[in-house]
Amino acid sequence: MAVKIRLKRLGEKKNPFYRIIVADSRSPRNGRFIDEIGTYDPNYDPCKLNIDAEAAKKWLSNGAQPTEVVGKLFKMAGIEK
Repeated sequence: MAVKIRLKRLGEKKNPFYRIIVADSRSPRNGRFIDEIGTYDPNYDPCKLNIDAEAAKKWLSNGAQPTEVVGKLFKMAGIEK
């Protein structure tokens, strides 16, 4: 089972809000997930970003692969692999 750390889109039309989740790579974008490790709201300047660093590091050490966008968010939050 390939595990990904990715974004789950919530919010309204033209007003997105995202949750950072850990999910099986085969599940749909807003489908089942294993764990929720943070939130991302791009509607503010600067954007609001809340990540549970311990949970993120745990999943990264267990082999979960972040998507490209989530990798950039981790870099903004100071979380390294």
